[in-house]
Amino acid sequence: MAFPTDRPRRLRRTDALRSFVRETRLSPEGFVYPLFVCPGEGVRKEVRSMPGVFNLSVDEAVKECAEVKSLGIPSVILFGLPESKDEVATGAWADNGIVQQAARAIKREVPGLLLMGDVCLCEYMSHGHCGIVAGRQADMSKEVAEFIHELEAQGKRLIAIPSPKSRSAPSATAVATAPAIAAMAAENCEILVAAMAAENYEILNDPTLELLAKTAVSQARAGMDIIAPSDMMDGRVDAIRTALDDAGFQNTPILSYAAKFASGFYGPFREAADSAPHFGDRRSYQMDPANLREAMREIELDLEEGADMIMVKPAMPYLDVLHEARLRFDVPLAAYQVSGEYAMIKAAALNGWIDYERVMMESLLCIQRAGAQVTLTYFAKEAARLLA
Repeated sequence: MAFPTDRPRRLRRTDALRSFVRETRLSPEGFVYPLFVCPGEGVRKEVRSMPGVFNLSVDEAVKECAEVKSLGIPSVILFGLPESKDEVATGAWADNGIVQQAARAIKREVPGLLLMGDVCLCEYMSHGHCGIVAGRQADMSKEVAEFIHELEAQGKRLIAIPSPKSRSAPSATAVATAPAIAAMAAENCEILVAAMAAENYEILNDPTLELLAKTAVSQARAGMDIIAPSDMMDGRVDAIRTALDDAGFQNTPILSYAAKFASGFYGPFREAADSAPHFGDRRSYQMDPANLREAMREIELDLEEGADMIMVKPAMPYLDVLHEARLRFDVPLAAYQVSGEYAMIKAAALNGWIDYERVMMESLLCIQRAGAQVTLTYFAKEAARLLA
């Protein structure tokens, strides 16, 4: 039938009618709230680029989790800021690591809340990468990291400079002269730091698997209900599944960041978790944003290795990937509305450019409409209150 018999607007006339025929419905039961846990007591430090998000000490994280549960949100995912870092990510898999401490405290004080443990090494590595680093430039990573941290402590902004030989890959000589260059630029607080040459280091895949497996087991022992590997190393789901089973955690499910893209939307997270790489980037292990078919292959491989659930990250810029995954794979599907998505909406709202609550809820609705059953989002608490 056609107009005037067919009038779709009949079902849009009132709020009651629109609600009655609504195809996609948001619920707090589909949210996961990310938390950043740090050392100390009584710490509640707001992340500069993520208004409303905080670095929390364990005691404050427990309070936050009690509020999360009271709002009907079933789960949180924990990220850790360790007291110290090294080149084998000891803080990630140590039984007294910051995330392990938080998991035990939350399980004790907020029973019934599902805990997800992010299994990655970047927050715990001295160089900020998600795996073990090898190569000539890697030997310099600790020295460069210390220099960068010293500059950051002074509130100076870091940008990369090219070496004379390459417009894209600064040399070790450029790194060595960076302090002198920094002094020259100090007046403007734009410190020129030479980036490591990409061809001179490698993120080692297979040796990293052992550390990831140890981290997963340590988190499970501390009480994590779900293990969520986000590193994008090949074979990590199999390594983690085997380690969990061998340690007696056959019933602990794995939510794999199966299609995690090398995105520009992660910047605020890296500030929150102090996890930015100190040289190079993560494009050799995170996915090329141009590749949808490869994302399907990554998901299929993770499911073959034993993943129980899968995730697409980021969410809104990759709704096509999310929807394609929903069509192809009959398993629980999650999406991570990442820090950059959150920060952009917050910034636009603070400038009065958008209707904040409407845009926030629309963004979450679109992620679910594309196929996500579970959405990891920093808006979880605010959205839950609006849905109450």
